[in-house]
Amino acid sequence: VQLQASGGGLVQAGGSLRLSCATSGGTFSRYSMGWFRQAPGKEREFVAAISWSGQSTYYADSVKGRFTISRDNAKNTVYLQMNSLKPEDTAVYYCAAAPYLSGTGVYAASRYPYWGSGTQVTVSS
Repeated sequence: VQLQASGGGLVQAGGSLRLSCATSGGTFSRYSMGWFRQAPGKEREFVAAISWSGQSTYYADSVKGRFTISRDNAKNTVYLQMNSLKPEDTAVYYCAAAPYLSGTGVYAASRYPYWGSGTQVTVSS
């Protein structure tokens, strides 16, 4: 499975961005999808995930209520709508895929075998 993230950029605090992650080479509907981010000098951290069925979504406490993850199985794409952005959201954002992952496993980067290249999100104050 190949993943390609896009949609990052520079935005002022309070603004919005929508990240996209297009996939190819696999059956998209079989994969739970996650977004992770990594800021300079920090470890990669979980942001959000959505189950293969789309029925379950998961969020880090730091983004709950501001970010929304969704998927379009017809387009083999997962999205991350980011609103009310803060300077601390600045990071490289990565999308990841794992077959039929659910429950607490979605929070762990090690559970995702497929990763895309990152997209930079910079939020200015």
